[in-house]
Amino acid sequence: MPSKSLSSQTKPYTPKPKPSPAAASLAKVGEGAQPRRREKKPVNKEEEEAIVARLKQICTDADPTKLYRNLVKIGQGASGGVYTAYQVGTNLSVAIKQMDLDKQPKKDLIINEILVMRSSRHPNIVNYIDSFLHNNDLWVVMEYMEGGSLTDVVTANLMTEGQIAAVSRETCQGLEHLHRHGVIHRDIKSDNVLLSMTGDIKLTDFGFCAQIADPAHAKRTTMVGTPYWMAPEVVTRKEYGPKVDIWSLGIMAIEMIEGEPPYLNQNPLKALYLIATNGTPTIANPGSLSKVFTDYLAKTLEVDAEKRPSATQLLKHDFFKLSEPLRTLTPLIKAARDIAKNK
Repeated sequence: MPSKSLSSQTKPYTPKPKPSPAAASLAKVGEGAQPRRREKKPVNKEEEEAIVARLKQICTDADPTKLYRNLVKIGQGASGGVYTAYQVGTNLSVAIKQMDLDKQPKKDLIINEILVMRSSRHPNIVNYIDSFLHNNDLWVVMEYMEGGSLTDVVTANLMTEGQIAAVSRETCQGLEHLHRHGVIHRDIKSDNVLLSMTGDIKLTDFGFCAQIADPAHAKRTTMVGTPYWMAPEVVTRKEYGPKVDIWSLGIMAIEMIEGEPPYLNQNPLKALYLIATNGTPTIANPGSLSKVFTDYLAKTLEVDAEKRPSATQLLKHDFFKLSEPLRTLTPLIKAARDIAKNK
């Protein structure tokens, strides 16, 4: 029987303190972000018009209010609201992200996100359905993952090694598909892994992804992502490739062990410093892990990106042999939903 570091049970619910406004403002780092304040570039109207014209080419020319009904708001992000709805005619349950284009500072990233989603058909990637421009609002329609995010699960439950292996394997399969098609996600974390009620695992949120023509050689240097999950080579502004997602996958495994990533109690800038200087992060109780899990963490959190495995190589790791059936995640999803209802 595979070694288990933790029994699968519900944690006592203790709400995490909300980050300070300063910390929240740094929660995500965009293209070319730097600690020092920089002057905003003036808006280039011609570029803006070209981007909107491109969006109109990509989007379906129709009125989405006649195609989707019973919209219910389920979330609010920096870029807009998220709703559930039903598709008229099929009664298919969908998720809709609505964004006011006038409030989007980087519309080119939105185009990139839509194009990546549209071209990434895979069982471990959230299915893109359609997009519309309606009264200057962009509607992006996707399949609805009713189980919520992995964040809900890890903050409410203790997971077994087999459950962690299953989630990690499914996520890695999605990453392998993206990397094979020249896409680096650059924001792998529990928030961006969604579940169905039966335990299906799918990647979402491609707003920070990079498309590269030659996955074997093309590199990036921009600091993009969410600080606590960033690979050292991203933080230190070295050239990097798809293996930054593998580091983030390792950090996500620590999330599933401890309920949060390393350095979450630090402000984002301090966390970036610690990632750059501390090397491979440690966990509170390493002796509780099996040898194969310990080795998996060491491989994914290898500071030297050249020695870090690719997604294809990682899928051969023996840790994934511990994977429990995805249906074993259902009680954890239900427990997380119950806690959310009782807040």
